[in-house]
Amino acid sequence: MKYTASLVKLHIDERICARRKEALERGIPVADDETLNFLLLMLRAVKPMKILEIGTAVGLSGVAMLSERPNAKLTTIELEEERFLEAKKNFADFGMTERVNAYLGDAGEILAMMDGEFDFVFLDGPKAQYEKYLFDLKRLMKPGALLFADDVLLYGWVSGEEPTPQKRHSIVEKIRSYLEVVTADEDFITSVVNVGDGVALSVYNSEE
Repeated sequence: MKYTASLVKLHIDERICARRKEALERGIPVADDETLNFLLLMLRAVKPMKILEIGTAVGLSGVAMLSERPNAKLTTIELEEERFLEAKKNFADFGMTERVNAYLGDAGEILAMMDGEFDFVFLDGPKAQYEKYLFDLKRLMKPGALLFADDVLLYGWVSGEEPTPQKRHSIVEKIRSYLEVVTADEDFITSVVNVGDGVALSVYNSEE
């Protein structure tokens, strides 16, 4: 474990911690402690009221986000039905059902049909689709909104710190393309930070 990760102390409900541990043991892709802590830090700084999440998994990051922001509402999208149903159960168990609008389906298709404005976006769905989502995410973001894209360094493969396995070259190139596009986009100011598996933070132009 890297030194900075060893310093992380998650201040979340013990029930969330227990379910995260159980989900990890089942191979469910929940955010690691360092990433979740950074996500919650950003939520505390931005103080969003409307959060959009791409990649619900079993809903535990969503539960943690809503716990940090008790007056916020979450819109979340998940492709796999089994995880979607488990997420809905977790939202219910933590008394958050009324604060969640959960969609089952392909995020690209659902985003294209959505309207409204969000002040925080947690992008944690299929990594190869990040660039594809960007057009609609911009349309749905309020001025000053924060886009938090997770896993953008992907085990060090994207940065070149670790050799990329042959079968992973395609996804690495797609993530690099996303990073090149979002950092070049003058509507955003973006910084990539080495937290967890890499996070790209992009703040949407706050000028009206």
